[in-house]
Amino acid sequence: MGKEKQAKKLGIIPLSALVVGAIVGGGVFNLMSDMAREASLGAIIIGWLIAGFGMAMLAFSFQNLIEKRPDLDAGIYSYAKEGFGNYMGFNAAWGYWISALLGNVAYATLVFSSMGYFFKVFGNGQNLASVIAASILLWLVHYLILQGVESASFINTIITAAKLIPLAIFFVAMIVAFKIGIFTTDFWGTLSGNFEFGEVMNQVKGTMLVTVWVFIGIEGAVVFSGRAAKKSDVGKATILGLVTVIAIYLLTTVLSLGVMTRPELAELKQPAMAYLLESVVGKWGAILINIGVVISVLGAWLSWTMFAAELPYQAAKTGAFPKRFAKENRNGAPINSLIFTNTLIQLFIFTFLISDRAYNFAFSLASSAILIPYAFTAFYQFKVSIKEKKDQPHRLRNLIIGILASIYAIWLVYAGGKNFFLLTMLLYAPGIIIYAWVQKENGKKLFTKGEWICAGIIVVLFIVCIVQIMNGSIQVG
Repeated sequence: MGKEKQAKKLGIIPLSALVVGAIVGGGVFNLMSDMAREASLGAIIIGWLIAGFGMAMLAFSFQNLIEKRPDLDAGIYSYAKEGFGNYMGFNAAWGYWISALLGNVAYATLVFSSMGYFFKVFGNGQNLASVIAASILLWLVHYLILQGVESASFINTIITAAKLIPLAIFFVAMIVAFKIGIFTTDFWGTLSGNFEFGEVMNQVKGTMLVTVWVFIGIEGAVVFSGRAAKKSDVGKATILGLVTVIAIYLLTTVLSLGVMTRPELAELKQPAMAYLLESVVGKWGAILINIGVVISVLGAWLSWTMFAAELPYQAAKTGAFPKRFAKENRNGAPINSLIFTNTLIQLFIFTFLISDRAYNFAFSLASSAILIPYAFTAFYQFKVSIKEKKDQPHRLRNLIIGILASIYAIWLVYAGGKNFFLLTMLLYAPGIIIYAWVQKENGKKLFTKGEWICAGIIVVLFIVCIVQIMNGSIQVG
């Protein structure tokens, strides 16, 4: 009884902070440069409108499913399982867990590459000093979460608020320095200078590859729906977090293009925001932003460590992951899930001493792996809505949300490209072994007929990917 009471204490503020803290990591501090390399101002605005609308559809899907199925406490995993069977549910949980785990490996490097601005001993964040410091920090975060998810989420709320302060100062400086002449230069980025549909949409597609990565984390509150004080807070926190993040991203990119031209922004060193602010207010601006990068990434690291441990724990409680993942400590924290997750992260951190190819490979896989769980959520929203009675309130609205979210989810996989999709199969194929273990542990049949076909397709694509890596068609570094 004590554990159940402790496990349901997260209100709308900490839940919203989990969403914002997970989405706003290190990417926002280089966002203006990344976007400027891909597109002109007009295309960037269109890209944000598409991304914002698509992510809003996913957010509304999360909100609606929480209201319709409050019994599904494990969020992304439980939606896939309920809608498409045990194996699809496992794949959603497996893909999300691997994505969160590998994303944390990237945060380890980002923290100490930013620290390298102040302490040269850390270099680019992938030397021996960085590995030692990252390892210490990894297990400090581990200890913090073991004190209980409520305690960790409280710290995360403080960190989220702290990292928004440098962003607020940046926005004020950009507004003061904003020049309309710079802002309107080369608005469409076309040869003619006018709106050319084909050219502009090619630029927009380029921005989608950036916006997908910076929006990952929108489901943050949903992952912790089983620990929410009120189920209604989960949907509200998701929408509130999304609106906050869209505003941050829009202001970051649009205001920057009124201070520097697109070519100038594209050439800025990382983190671009530091050097842009330095050009306006002096060196203290770069110092402030680099501090903000460290705080921001630490917050994102904490959020994603919580996510990475929470989803296998919730999945194990319903029999989708090995039972040992469901063990809690006296504070209600998922101790075994956390230990296993952070041990794997530690192993990946050690690979930095050998080569940075492992880091690049892990980060690209983390980015692509989460698209499948997102797609399952969108498809389940559509499935739930289409099965509702015709006189059900808001049925048409929910059906439209499901259709649009599903289209956007498919677009994300397409925008990621064939190579990313094939690389993702390197993650999902080994999951078949774990799934077989779980089914045997629960005394259940391995696969249904349809699941055998799905597993077979994954294995075939896994082999195709290996062959293409070996012949050089796919680069993993």
